[in-house]
Amino acid sequence: MKSIGFIGLGHMGTPMVKSLLKQGHQVKIFDVVADAVAACAEDGAIPTLSLSELANDAEVIFTMLPTGQDVENVWLNQAGLLNHAKPGTLLIDSSSIDVQTTRRLADLAEKKGLHVLDAPVSGGVAGAKAGTLTFMVGGNEEDFLTAKPILASMGTTIVHAGPHGNGQAAKICNNMILGISMIAVSEAFTLAKKLGLSAEKLFEISSHASGQCWSMTSYCPVPGLVATSPANYNYAPGFTAQMMLKDLYLSQQAAQMSHTSTPLGALATELYNLFVNQQHGQLDFSAIINMIAGKE
Repeated sequence: MKSIGFIGLGHMGTPMVKSLLKQGHQVKIFDVVADAVAACAEDGAIPTLSLSELANDAEVIFTMLPTGQDVENVWLNQAGLLNHAKPGTLLIDSSSIDVQTTRRLADLAEKKGLHVLDAPVSGGVAGAKAGTLTFMVGGNEEDFLTAKPILASMGTTIVHAGPHGNGQAAKICNNMILGISMIAVSEAFTLAKKLGLSAEKLFEISSHASGQCWSMTSYCPVPGLVATSPANYNYAPGFTAQMMLKDLYLSQQAAQMSHTSTPLGALATELYNLFVNQQHGQLDFSAIINMIAGKE
């Protein structure tokens, strides 16, 4: 088993660490939140007091952080990974950040003799807890093959998307689809109610018809239709509206950079921005149905 370091013990990082531990890996951890470190330590993870201590003898180091700026700070500051990880160490960033930052960090790391993969995930907190995440991986083939058995400790679908940055590109495009489709599903159920068609009947029909999509059949925003949906739990987040908005911003940044027209992506970004500004950012992203339906 590999000696693994893991930085970032939030809603996703903590269950990912626990999955690694269940598979017998030794995992050193670091986070600025002491309670998060303590929770993982109870399951056998080894706390460290600094990034340099974590990097000292780790063969593989994961970062799972909120923003590109956070990843830059952890990788580039004087006490960070690029100054303390040993040559040959494999750095895997599972954060969702912009493609340009990802590719720039990979170039800087490789000049230090480090190996790099970007490996953002899909599946949310539920997938992290169940060990069923999807990993979208950018980097060279050899590093991907090295990482794949480790990623399989946390996920069931692991796809090599191409060179550095392509994992992030896949995540950005996937989540733009997800944000748009959740709004579409929310609008359809809202319209059906106004027309006198029950949510149950619309679900029965559309989940087996051409309107079928993951936002409907696996994550339906209407309570009582899909057992695991956050709608049944007052929209407690598997994936917050704030995080969806962040990923939609990334999609629009990428669209602008590549001179690509994404009108529905732009509109979805505007709607989620409005929803978050109404102080709903910590609800699950599927709760946007309440705004669409005119509910407080």
